[in-house]
Amino acid sequence: MIELGVFFGVLGLAALWMVWTLLRRGKRRPETAEGPLIEQARREQAASDRTSYSSTAVHNSLTYGTAHKP
Repeated sequence: MIELGVFFGVLGLAALWMVWTLLRRGKRRPETAEGPLIEQARREQAASDRTSYSSTAVHNSLTYGTAHKP
């Protein structure tokens, strides 16, 4: 019975430690705005790539469209 108490006590302490760590991490703010700027640039690049490399753009190109015959 004592072993169960110790086991659940250790589990409870581990859970409290994880909650405390997550709450403490959420309060930190970045010192610079580099992170959001990098994310914005990558999001814009991904949108551009989706347009440039879409199925229509790739399969209707000059090298594949009418010139390519299987």
